[in-house]
Amino acid sequence: MRNIGRIRDVESLQHYVESLGLELPVDAEVRSGPGAPLARPLELHGRTIGNRFAILPMEGWDCTADGRPTDLTRRRWRRWGLSGAKLIFGAEAIAVCPEGRGSPSQLIMSEGTLADIAGLRELLVATHAERFGRTDDLLVGVQLTHSGRVAHPHDMARCEPRTLYHHPLLDERYDATGDEAVMSDAEIERVIADFVRAAALSQRAGFDFVDIKHCHGYLGHEFLSAVERPGPYGGSFENRTRFLREIVAGIRAEAPDLEIAVRFSAVDFVPFVDGDDDRAHPAAVNESYPYAFGGDGSGLGGDLAEPLRFMDLLGELDIRLVSASAGAEYNSHVMEPYLSLPVAPHRPPEDPLVGVVRLIAAVAELKKARPGFVHVGSGYSYLQRWLPNVGQAVVERGWADTIGIGRMALSYPDIVADIIAGRPLQTKRLCNACSWCDVAPGFGTVSGCYTSDQFYRDLPGYEALKRAVKGTGEPV
Repeated sequence: MRNIGRIRDVESLQHYVESLGLELPVDAEVRSGPGAPLARPLELHGRTIGNRFAILPMEGWDCTADGRPTDLTRRRWRRWGLSGAKLIFGAEAIAVCPEGRGSPSQLIMSEGTLADIAGLRELLVATHAERFGRTDDLLVGVQLTHSGRVAHPHDMARCEPRTLYHHPLLDERYDATGDEAVMSDAEIERVIADFVRAAALSQRAGFDFVDIKHCHGYLGHEFLSAVERPGPYGGSFENRTRFLREIVAGIRAEAPDLEIAVRFSAVDFVPFVDGDDDRAHPAAVNESYPYAFGGDGSGLGGDLAEPLRFMDLLGELDIRLVSASAGAEYNSHVMEPYLSLPVAPHRPPEDPLVGVVRLIAAVAELKKARPGFVHVGSGYSYLQRWLPNVGQAVVERGWADTIGIGRMALSYPDIVADIIAGRPLQTKRLCNACSWCDVAPGFGTVSGCYTSDQFYRDLPGYEALKRAVKGTGEPV
């Protein structure tokens, strides 16, 4: 397993890709300037998106207890404005209700927080205008979410799950063994109303669109796999997508001019567990595994038949902006290929490049089969110095319309501006897929790049965080 960031030339990279039996397009030369592939604009419902880069939604977990942004939050949003990306796909995952938070310090969309969240958007746009001038080709959205099974609204050490069905492998992991963890139909209806209300507030805050989150094991994603839930919100495909359809109908009624996007996990696997060799391993499955949306029933393979049907539904709902991801927190190498973790299991179960290719290939297959959408790709941060070479090749081949950047936006948000301007990459700022940004919130501190951003290493809690992660101190 090689660190792709240490591969210095295209030929060596291609040899390594071939040695893994993979197909990954890589351009030897990255073009810059207005006519370059990654700088070309595209259209969405009469709006121009000025280039082919998107900032993907993240959770900073650095907000106040009542769901308002702090100076840390504002710093991140300012950096999104400086990035040069013309599509801010969700910017941040914002909870639609207090009990749906993934952390006690996650943003909440409410009347009480509206002015503060509107201020985040204004800061992003103003920063972008100051740096780049033009903003009429900037599309800014916000991701609306309910954490469902992985909700931690009060304490990161105590999960308070709201699930849709009993899962034989996940219930114990997330303290959801009791029937009280399973949402009733009436509670689902209240959450649907929360999404609609949050979307209307998002429009008042000035956002161009909302992303109704259906990925990474959160509530929307779990609906897609609720094959064993009885009643109107489980079982058949029609019932499992009723949650989305009712949210969209409500938004169309309450905020008819608001665009809607969806980020969804198009592929999912069985949960993975720690092994004796310090690697993650798939949990044992006795027979078939029906809980993976986009899975082939084995728990370790993909089948895009239902995701393509889901794309058809999005088309019927006049949703044209989509971002396909994969996996969830319980199989994080599928969701977010990593080189190492600072906590056990430290090593991934596969070469991370396998996961990157899985993500890129899934979007390519969806786009080929359903071309009438703006397809936002994911999985690119792991590529490090090769992100622009692969991103350009993907766009040129029509495998995706926009290159989504997640973790890289924490360490090096203005990589987009550097690529488009043809400036050399600042290699010390490249995300190295170490996953500290993911692990930190579990120990009670904020998410950020503790490897490449000196700002986060200078925070008062950093030394305590390191001790906690290494097991030599109490969690911060």
